[in-house]
Amino acid sequence: MVKLKRIYEKPKSSDGYRVLVDRLWPRGISKVEAKLDLWLKDIAPSNELRQWFDHDPAKWSEFQKKYKSEIIDNESIFRELKSIIQKHEVVTLLYGAKDEKHNQAVVIKSLL
Repeated sequence: MVKLKRIYEKPKSSDGYRVLVDRLWPRGISKVEAKLDLWLKDIAPSNELRQWFDHDPAKWSEFQKKYKSEIIDNESIFRELKSIIQKHEVVTLLYGAKDEKHNQAVVIKSLL
């Protein structure tokens, strides 16, 4: 099972294996508070794509297309994530964005 969760929400044992999928470390969260099992920053959107998207829902459709293309081009990191998911009963993809419907974790989960 793959779950999505904002990193700012309190960690729970039901989160299972916790993977941060942001390129930048989230503001105001210490590494101890985050309780991460893995920071998979190379699966996050490129800086160029992230800056272009700027969390604008009007750009969501185009962002999804561009980001999926980036993931396909970086197949090894996606394979690594799939391998992690196969090894753990529950994996929670963590993200820092305020928008729970328009962020990279949503795209990643759709590809899984």
